[in-house]
Amino acid sequence: MGLINLFNKNKDKNENLEQGLQKTRESFFSKISRAVIGKSKVDDEVLDKLEEVLISSDVGVETTLRIIERIEKRVARDKYVNTNELNNILKEEIAALLSENNTEVFSDFTGELPAKPYVIMVVGVNGVGKTTTIGKLAYQFKQAGKKVYLGAADTFRAAAIEQLVVWGQRAGVPVIKQQMGSDPASVAFDTLSSAKANDADVVIIDTAGRLHNKVNLMNELSKIKNVMKKIVPDAPHEVLLVLDASTGQNAFEQAKQFTKATDVNALAITKLDGTAKGGVVIGISDQFKIPVKYIGLGEGVDNLQLFDRNAFVDSLFE
Repeated sequence: MGLINLFNKNKDKNENLEQGLQKTRESFFSKISRAVIGKSKVDDEVLDKLEEVLISSDVGVETTLRIIERIEKRVARDKYVNTNELNNILKEEIAALLSENNTEVFSDFTGELPAKPYVIMVVGVNGVGKTTTIGKLAYQFKQAGKKVYLGAADTFRAAAIEQLVVWGQRAGVPVIKQQMGSDPASVAFDTLSSAKANDADVVIIDTAGRLHNKVNLMNELSKIKNVMKKIVPDAPHEVLLVLDASTGQNAFEQAKQFTKATDVNALAITKLDGTAKGGVVIGISDQFKIPVKYIGLGEGVDNLQLFDRNAFVDSLFE
C-alpha cells in the first residue's frame, strides 16, 4: 500500500510539473521550431538563432553562451548533427549544467533534517510570493509530521504579519508575532526561544522584503542572524531567497542584490505555472551557483515542490 501511495504521489507531482511548465515549454519549442525551419543540419546560423531563443526565454546571456559553446563542441566533434537531434542535445546540456550547479538532491519533506530545530530564514522582495511560500512550506513540513513554528519578523508591513497568521492557521502551526514596527530581531529571538522550549523540528522566519537601501537591508538581516545564534548557535541553517519567475531578468537582479546582502544558500522560484519565463531556473542556478530547492507551480498548498532537476528537464522537453 505504501509503495502504491508513493507511486501515485510521484505521478501527481510529475503531472503538476508538466502542467506548471506548459507555458514555458510551448513558448520554448515554438521558438526552436522557427529557428530550425528549412534547415537539415546544425550550422552557425541555427546556433545564432538558438542563442536568441535561449536569451529571449530568460535563460540569461552568460548561461546561454555557455550552453551554445557546449553544443558547438559537440557539433565540431560529431561533424554532422541534424536539426532533429538538436532537442536531445539541448536537453542533455541543460541537464548537465543543472547537475553541475545543483550538487544536492533533495529528499521529500519527511526526510530527516540536519539540525533540530532546523532554522530557515526567508528573504526576498515584496510581491514574489515570500509569505505564501513560507505558508506552503509550513503546511508541507506539518503534513510530513514535523513540528513547525513561524516567526513574523517582517514587521515593516502589517499585511505581512496578518498574512502569515492566516497561513499559520491554515497549516495548523503557531505564529510568533509582535506589533507592526517592532524590532524584527526581537521577533526572531522570541520565535526560536519558543520553538526550542517546545521541541520544534522546523522554524521558518519571515523577513522584510524591502528596506530603505541595501545597507539597511544588510544590517537588518545580519542583526536577525546574530540574535538567532544566541538561541541556536549554528542558525540559520538555510537562508532561502524567494524569486518570482514571471519577473524574468528582474529576478537575476534581485538574486544579485540579496546574495550580496546575506549568505543565501537555497532558492525558491515561484509562479512558474503562470509564465513562459521558466528559463530563469536554469540561468539563476548557473550564474549564482546556488541550488534551487523549491519551485512554485500554483496557488494550492501542495503546489510547492522540492526541485528535482531531472524531472524539471524532462518536463521542459516533454
